[in-house]
Amino acid sequence: TQPALWINACPTHRLHPADGAAVLMPDGRQVALFRTLDDHYYAVDNIDPFTQAAVMSRGIVGDRAGEPTVASPMLKNVFSLRTGQSLDDETVRLTTWPVRVHDATIQINTRAEQGTP
Repeated sequence: TQPALWINACPTHRLHPADGAAVLMPDGRQVALFRTLDDHYYAVDNIDPFTQAAVMSRGIVGDRAGEPTVASPMLKNVFSLRTGQSLDDETVRLTTWPVRVHDATIQINTRAEQGTP
């Protein structure tokens, strides 16, 4: 197994609040990186599990009862940005990745945390 590494995604000033960006991971997986209005950063799978389209990074950032969320731009299915769990279908979950800010650069860990690998 490869050790977990932190990769540079982008400078913090390039990702505006309530925006998302697609990031290509070293293993070829696509990750959707988000910044919420309260300046928290989250990374989830960029592939919408309902349509198999690489669109989650263009989703609508919001919250549901204080839970940070993203809604797919296609079918509007809503997912928790913290856990990846679909709030519309309990059997569906996006993979999540650890995110941190280091020297004004947003970094994503190469080891996924949750969801379906």
